[in-house]
Amino acid sequence: MSIVLGDNQYGKAENRVVRINRDSDRHTIKDVRVGSSLRGDFALAHTAGDQRRVLPTDTQKQTIYAYAKEFGIDAIEDYGLALARHFVDDVEPVDSARLEIDEYAWERAVVDGTEHDHTWVRSGAEIRTADITVDGVGEDQRTWVLSGLKDLVVLKSTGSEFKDFLVDEYTVLEPTSDRVMATSLQAKWRYIGIDIDWNAVYSGVRSIVVAEFAQVHSLALQQTLYEIGKAVLEAYPEIAEIRLSAPNKHHFVYDLSPFGLENNNEVFHADDRPYGLIQATVLRDDVPAAPAAWIGQLGWLT
Repeated sequence: MSIVLGDNQYGKAENRVVRINRDSDRHTIKDVRVGSSLRGDFALAHTAGDQRRVLPTDTQKQTIYAYAKEFGIDAIEDYGLALARHFVDDVEPVDSARLEIDEYAWERAVVDGTEHDHTWVRSGAEIRTADITVDGVGEDQRTWVLSGLKDLVVLKSTGSEFKDFLVDEYTVLEPTSDRVMATSLQAKWRYIGIDIDWNAVYSGVRSIVVAEFAQVHSLALQQTLYEIGKAVLEAYPEIAEIRLSAPNKHHFVYDLSPFGLENNNEVFHADDRPYGLIQATVLRDDVPAAPAAWIGQLGWLT
């Protein structure tokens, strides 16, 4: 038996970058969190402590900030592509780079009915995401882009059922044909190619997610996720697959009978945990799988 080094990567996580564009009196702002991961021939760093082929994680951090100035940040996908290509094309030991980016949204402050030129208010908890992987050099180079969102909190007060489920000796849940359905949705979708209007597609996909959640009469959260994914793929042929994760934020009708009050689905206890976690992938069956696109910075070795 031999003991050998397996898959490995290293990078700089949690780089918080705020880029303000001051090209005119009306400023714009981009607020992002960036994580980088580099892969390549770094075996000696692990087995012998030899750092001669290791680009410091601090250098990765400095590059992330410098590129925010040199190239700006419009669509986070383009910013991530520029960084990933730099690390692969310009740093000899690196043969694969992954950039994971979260974008925090701001909206302009309104003063006396007019949007202010250089003041913003943080908008909501929803976060836009992008994961970019560039692998290989030259003609063999492959690129994958995942766009997505997380922490999109949605709730519908009716139009959701859960009944006719499997029952055993431990089942106490009562079936219902009218319930509150709420979740903090996470979605990631993989593109076919990179000639994409990133901002337009993101806005369109988000609109579909919200519309399908609202309009589908849901017999289960699983059904809702499938209908969301199906609608996204039907609307955007440039998307190969979408993965959805939805914690079922349970709302239980509160018992007000001790107080002589009738509760007709009006007052609820919102459970924080535990919660059901529903996950699904919806994909085109004629598009090749791309497992390398999903190997993330955090948790990928498990």
